[in-house]
Amino acid sequence: MADDKGAVAPECPKCKPCPPGLPGWLATYSDMITLLLTFFVLLLSFAKTESAKYEAALGSIRNAFGGNVLKQGEVIQRGKSADNEPTMIESEDTIRPFPIDFLTMEGILDKHEINRESAENLNLMKRDLADYGLNEFVTVYETPEGIKVHFKEKIFFKEGSIEIDKISIESFDKLTKMLSSRDWTVFVEGHASKGERGIDKTMDALELSSQRAVAVTRSLVRRGVRPSSISTVFYGDTRPEIIPGQSEASNQAASRRVEFILRKTDLHSEGHKVDSK
Repeated sequence: MADDKGAVAPECPKCKPCPPGLPGWLATYSDMITLLLTFFVLLLSFAKTESAKYEAALGSIRNAFGGNVLKQGEVIQRGKSADNEPTMIESEDTIRPFPIDFLTMEGILDKHEINRESAENLNLMKRDLADYGLNEFVTVYETPEGIKVHFKEKIFFKEGSIEIDKISIESFDKLTKMLSSRDWTVFVEGHASKGERGIDKTMDALELSSQRAVAVTRSLVRRGVRPSSISTVFYGDTRPEIIPGQSEASNQAASRRVEFILRKTDLHSEGHKVDSK
């Protein structure tokens, strides 16, 4: 081809023919993608998937972008087919979003504080129990609501009466000393045996259990325990003591009791506020 001055331009060199098959770099790229996929599959297998949180997160995306996110999967709907038989259709229920305080850093810190507080309470309770020699008298439980300590020793009462039949003075004295000087809440739980009535037949099982719990509560207050740290409850004969291998008479006697539960806070603590809907 000639230019404006009539000179002939050199021809472009011809490219070498491409070898058959895909380019070499594609194999390396494919290996990398496969390794990444394997890595994420391993992460997913180690992760704990909670469907409620997954659905709530999808609901948050819906609110953020104005979309209509539905629950995944099919549900059974009646009367949707021609022969009026149950059939599977896509779910039409929208997904509720997470509470906004959980999605923020502030909410995550609140959750961390709750877990940290529970661990600190457990260590503090163990230390106090050791200081007052109560380790062998209790069973410690870690529950979603916090630390709960069940006092093994109980106060037993005579049939149809609020007069004490049997009590461990040593363990009871240690318990009152700890409650008098430490910031713990004690639940005083009154019980009665099945169908128990007062000696004069004027009190039923519920009244007997309440009178027993009140009598023990007053004894704790007289020994120096703050009334604000005592929660008094009674159950009547709804929670009898059943000991395997024991006779009916022994179980009836074991049911006429007052038990103690130790906690950091009582049932009236507000806790962590969540959405009620």
